[in-house]
Amino acid sequence: MNRLDDLESQSIFILREAFSRLRRIALLWSLGKDSNVMVWIARKAFFGRVPFPLLHVDTGKKFPEMYAFRDRYVAEWNLDLKVEPCPPVEAVDPTLPPAARSAARKTEGLKLAVGKYGFDGLVAGIRRDEEPTRAKERVFSPRGFDGGWDVRDQPPEFWDQFSAAPPSGAHLRIHPILHWTELDIWYYTEREGIPIIPLYLARNGKRYRSLGDVDITFPHVSQATTIDEIVAELAATKVPERAGRAMDHESEDAFERLRVTGYL
Repeated sequence: MNRLDDLESQSIFILREAFSRLRRIALLWSLGKDSNVMVWIARKAFFGRVPFPLLHVDTGKKFPEMYAFRDRYVAEWNLDLKVEPCPPVEAVDPTLPPAARSAARKTEGLKLAVGKYGFDGLVAGIRRDEEPTRAKERVFSPRGFDGGWDVRDQPPEFWDQFSAAPPSGAHLRIHPILHWTELDIWYYTEREGIPIIPLYLARNGKRYRSLGDVDITFPHVSQATTIDEIVAELAATKVPERAGRAMDHESEDAFERLRVTGYL
């Protein structure tokens, strides 16, 4: 087995463990490259059809290309999609910096969705190499009754032994691609022929590496118009993947504050 086969096999194992051991799970679909890979792997893990719902916690501020992608592939891939709105920014912690406060709407929207549907497991496409706080995550990560995350109280995970028994009213976050890298995502996307949102490819000398809301996500200078060119560009750059996310530049602790309260 090559590296991509090994990564895929591990992710499929994690998804099947979550599905068999938890009562009601959903896959969080943010419409970006990582969650699209997650949907693809879930379809492979369950022989062509995802047996649990996808959840899009919608800020209403995604790029038009992202909504077009969602609407096309929810039909083509026969997905059970639930779209839940986020509360207005006025309902979010006013002490957060502006971009982080805008992003925190997703946290509040997610809490409302968990309460509405009674999910005890949420599958999320985060990776350890994206951001230092995410590097501290576990594959099966317990969340408190309010959705909060205690970085100091994470279960050990030796030899793929996962704890999958959240207290009543709480839930787990399951991270099947936690061990992947940004390059892995692109190698796998190319190998599998996974559709991508065109914003990831350069246009007029710029492209997006990470997609979020229109008003807090920015492109970077690039000439990469194919996945091969993206791979070559990433192999040579030292610029962080989330350099185009406004909230990552606001204050040193903004992202960690979001994560502690339940942000992805």
